[in-house]
Amino acid sequence: MSDTTAGLLQAGLLIAALAACYRPLGAYMARVYQSEHDSRVERVMYRVMGVDPKADQRWPVYARSLLAFSAVSVLFLYGLQRFQPHLPLSLGFVGVAPDQAWNTATSFVTNTNWQSYSGESTMGHLVQMAGLAVQNFASAAVGMAVAVALIRGFMRSRTDRLGNFWVDLVRGCLRILLPLAVVGTVLLLAMGAVQNFTSGTDVTTLAGLHQTITGGPVASQEAIKELGTNGGGFYNANSAHPFENPNALSNILEIFLLLLIPVSLTRTFGLMVKDKRQGYALLAAMGVLWATILVGMTVAEANHPGTALNLAGSSMEGKETRFGVAASTLFATSTTGTSTGAVNSFHDSYTALGGGLAIFNMGLGEIAPGGVGTGLYGILVLAIVAVFVAGLMVGRTPEYLLKKITVREIKLVSLYILTMPVIVLVGTGLAMALPTPKESILNPGPHGLSEVLYAFMSATNNNGSAFAGIAVNTSFYNTALGVAMLAGRFIPIVLAIALAGSLARQQPVPATAGTLPTHRPLFVGMLVGVMIIVAGLTFFPALALGPLAEGL
Repeated sequence: MSDTTAGLLQAGLLIAALAACYRPLGAYMARVYQSEHDSRVERVMYRVMGVDPKADQRWPVYARSLLAFSAVSVLFLYGLQRFQPHLPLSLGFVGVAPDQAWNTATSFVTNTNWQSYSGESTMGHLVQMAGLAVQNFASAAVGMAVAVALIRGFMRSRTDRLGNFWVDLVRGCLRILLPLAVVGTVLLLAMGAVQNFTSGTDVTTLAGLHQTITGGPVASQEAIKELGTNGGGFYNANSAHPFENPNALSNILEIFLLLLIPVSLTRTFGLMVKDKRQGYALLAAMGVLWATILVGMTVAEANHPGTALNLAGSSMEGKETRFGVAASTLFATSTTGTSTGAVNSFHDSYTALGGGLAIFNMGLGEIAPGGVGTGLYGILVLAIVAVFVAGLMVGRTPEYLLKKITVREIKLVSLYILTMPVIVLVGTGLAMALPTPKESILNPGPHGLSEVLYAFMSATNNNGSAFAGIAVNTSFYNTALGVAMLAGRFIPIVLAIALAGSLARQQPVPATAGTLPTHRPLFVGMLVGVMIIVAGLTFFPALALGPLAEGL
């Protein structure tokens, strides 16, 4: 079977599996966030936290609750890493250095999971489980909570109350992420992933040398890292490691897990706003971009342009032979489009144009289909831009889901859209201009610029994947990328929650003959155009100096 045929079959199987789960999971999540009842376990948790689950929070209170929870999470994870030698199951590892502990703490709390360390030689089992894996659940639930808060902004009127952050957080973890992660863990175990508490197994290599292979609770962390679009691997090789991703079947399962919730949330959105067609429209826009990037990246890698690759007859450098080109680009397209960051191949070894498409995919804001929660509220922001542009074209006040898009909403949307490019381009500029970080660039020239641009693009978009041909375990990069992760995560979140509060205060306006239908192919096309133009105009100069210059 050719690699192309295998790739088409895998993509078809993936789409069929997502289609089968789309309706039931989307409906289930809508019921979870709209339910008036709390389970016994949830009520106990609310009492321990001192939370009134019936309290409806104004948007500033909702935002402050989220920021306070995230700040405490950063401090807890930082302390856990620093005190690692004194904890059980530390495997004899020393405490993580301050700058790296800061980077890792901000990384996992912001759902980025950027890793400037080798997990199997740096983190003990307790830190992996109680620190990193717990934040995989929590950070994903935070993203889902923000998405639901923005949906409530469209649903409600004459109020600025958006629900209760603590209730949304707990329900997202206990009712959605935990059950799905358990199922995913069992499936990965059945496919050969590792799950134990061993400190390591001594083996003799083919060369006659001795090597210790670290085991651990791998399958459980692998499941939630994909399901929560986190991406942090138990091993340095991430999902290219056979203990994390043993075979072609587990590879498809992991791609399915990382796409499952972002795709299904469009169904949740349609049900909650009582117009399922709106969810289908967003899903269609996401799907068009995902498929376009997938085809482009696969063609770029399959054609292996360049003298060295032509002589070799393939572009398999950095790719696992058990996956091949098609399964690698399927994973790469999905992971850079969902803020996951997990990788089953070495993105730095991709062709210049293939790697450039991965950067561009993140530059879209990771909305195709985006991270858990982040993809939905990100594409809703761009949908507001699309109806605003349409309103300018016909000379009337734009409306979306019966809410007028006024000056206040446009200001919040503009700040949201500008935040990520400013952080990425300023960070990349500083890294290229200052003498110390320039020493980290191992490949000078256009490819070196691509590596630095990829690093800040990945950190700011809370993706976590990397070109990796750059030495980022330095004080500058650990600190600067940590700041980029925090700013790239929480500034847009606060703006999205403020936007939700502004929309919730409005009174719905009746649809008229001049109202733009936002569920038809015309709007889908406009939305896709806005997505491409916003990212293209912003990052084209940087892409032209990096991957495009190298590719041409």
